[in-house]
Amino acid sequence: MKENKKKGMNLPNKITCVRLVVSVIVLLLLCLPWQQMKVEFPVYNIYTESVNLKYIIAGGLFLIGSVTDFLDGYIARKYNMVTDFGKVMDAIADKVLVNGVLIILAYDKFIPLAVPVIIITRDIAVDSIKMVAGSKKGAVAASWPGKIKTICMMIGLTLVFFYNMPFAFIGNGLRIDYLFVFVATVMSIVSGCQYFLSYKDVIFSEI
Repeated sequence: MKENKKKGMNLPNKITCVRLVVSVIVLLLLCLPWQQMKVEFPVYNIYTESVNLKYIIAGGLFLIGSVTDFLDGYIARKYNMVTDFGKVMDAIADKVLVNGVLIILAYDKFIPLAVPVIIITRDIAVDSIKMVAGSKKGAVAASWPGKIKTICMMIGLTLVFFYNMPFAFIGNGLRIDYLFVFVATVMSIVSGCQYFLSYKDVIFSEI
């Protein structure tokens, strides 16, 4: 599809900017020293879970950000509104939202530390491959394992924020949230290997 080079803030770009703002709000909500600021979020006992309202609010905002991630791309492709600004801001908003949340949730011991380490390392490697390959072969299309990784990660982290509800009430606390995060992590590794194998000739062409 031919890209729309028209300058200005079209609808997909505005949605992307909203996602970036939402991402910053989520990170501030999770990072600010609320106790030192004399602000306490209520904690509710739901079944066997102690649910902190701070994470529920962050989860709702994260869900909004996740939905806009798919919405802006869909509108941009369908109505030929793809712009260089949109591609750059979309990548920044995604990294701020997902990677920032991964680091904080690992620090708060909601998910294993290995998850953000693997995901962020993979992102750095893949972005580097895309940059090199893109300069020689043009735009690098997203791989299907990468798309699965994104979908699973969005679902998994949303469920983590919501304390794995409603699945926490089923059986012996089936951890569907961890399952989605695990699948996303595996798909992250698979897609990273796929990018490397697909463009290794380009990467090593000047050695």
